[in-house]
Amino acid sequence: MRNTDTLIIGAGMSGLATANFLPPGSDWLLVEADDSPGGYCKTVVQDGFVWDYSGHFFHFRHPEIEHYLRARMPADEVFSVQKRSSILIGGRRVDFPFQKNIHQLAHEDFLDCLHDLYFREESAEAAGVEADSFLGMLYARFGRGITERFLRPYNEKLYATPLDQLDRDAMGRFFPKADVADIIRNFKNPDNASYNAHFTYPKGGAIEYVRALLHDLPNDRIAYGERLLSIDVERRVATTTAGEIGFRNLVSSAPFPKLLQICGVEHDASLYSWNKVLVYNLGFDRKGPKDDHWVYIPERDTVFYRVGFYDNIFDTPRMSLYIEIGLGKDDPVDIEGTLPRVLEDLRRCGISDGHELVSWHSIVLDPAYVHVESRSQADFLARRETLAAAGVHSIGRYGGWKYCSIEDNLIEARELVEQLSGHRFDLSTPPRSA
Repeated sequence: MRNTDTLIIGAGMSGLATANFLPPGSDWLLVEADDSPGGYCKTVVQDGFVWDYSGHFFHFRHPEIEHYLRARMPADEVFSVQKRSSILIGGRRVDFPFQKNIHQLAHEDFLDCLHDLYFREESAEAAGVEADSFLGMLYARFGRGITERFLRPYNEKLYATPLDQLDRDAMGRFFPKADVADIIRNFKNPDNASYNAHFTYPKGGAIEYVRALLHDLPNDRIAYGERLLSIDVERRVATTTAGEIGFRNLVSSAPFPKLLQICGVEHDASLYSWNKVLVYNLGFDRKGPKDDHWVYIPERDTVFYRVGFYDNIFDTPRMSLYIEIGLGKDDPVDIEGTLPRVLEDLRRCGISDGHELVSWHSIVLDPAYVHVESRSQADFLARRETLAAAGVHSIGRYGGWKYCSIEDNLIEARELVEQLSGHRFDLSTPPRSA
């Protein structure tokens, strides 16, 4: 049986960050079920197009995190981008976020939104929605007009679930905040800043950030193609497709319900819900719209909820898109059958105009967005604490069962290592020699 002090499950951003931030000389082993690293941060290069599994654009709030990664990447290989995004609604292009730009709507729609914003308490009461739900928060904060024209249809397409099933703070800091004064002020003095107003993106795709985290790690500590089968929490022994591994601490970024199953922890599986996202990466013969980096589409008769333009980031001559379609976790996926609908909806939205599809790729993200609601959060917090007491630690978007950024995952990994070892990793540490 192999033994290690720290066993890391998953070579995505959270797992690789954990390995990076362990104290020098630490005894650790990382196992990854896939044959390559990255998790959802993989990149596909095909027929001259560069696509990720989905749009992974890094929004750094902590310069030291960005510096650490950039120091381990090729120089001058990263685009620094000021975000341009909009909403296609009712045949119009409206700036994002919607609630601050209702004045760009058709006159009658604008008046309805403004009226309901002012009388939002009355519209929330009339709607009869649960106040503690995400939908209730939208009604109480913005009123019926804004909620029903964009916030509800768009987010129900994204999450593939009714919004009254989600907690009011399901998106945390990532939901664009605006009060009445912000909205009215924006009529004359536009300020559409958001958490992702500026982002960076490597020329080689998001996989370059994965390679940055691999830069200082010895290859012989990472076992690819080795899948975790079970964890004996009492013995602190993990069983993989390659045998048993004894550990003192185990750090997992696997989806939390899956971790509970692997640990043999009885739980109510119905407490944990999520959606999946079908992503199409599409390459066309020539350039398309040049205005945006991504566009939001709330209309329910359009199959996708978001379209991103890689070519407007790379400034390349052929339209290169990612298309995202939200599905329930039990919904069937028909990749070949849905593609014609996607192409027709792109034409109908005015994104394509006689363009020829010359290359495409698809991936299903499952899970994609977890459904944050009070019952699942209470169960998660209690069970995570119990597992942590036995040396099993669950982190990341799916391990932490939350909505968060990739940078948040790196910070969480660093904080966990500090908690376990007492060692605070110095992010100014220069890269190790190749």
